[in-house]
Amino acid sequence: MNTDRCVGNGVCEALAPDLFTVTDDGQARVLADEIPDAQRESAMQAVQGCPARALAAED
Repeated sequence: MNTDRCVGNGVCEALAPDLFTVTDDGQARVLADEIPDAQRESAMQAVQGCPARALAAED
């Protein structure tokens, strides 16, 4: 996650609430060190849905 690009609009949290949260300071935070296989699809939706392009997927 590129915190410099994050605008805190919460798309990631809405698409993958078990993986992301938006804190009181308006920044999204990743809640997991590794993405479980069962949540990879929602994680990819969050990456693709981020309007600020603050998220990236790594293999």
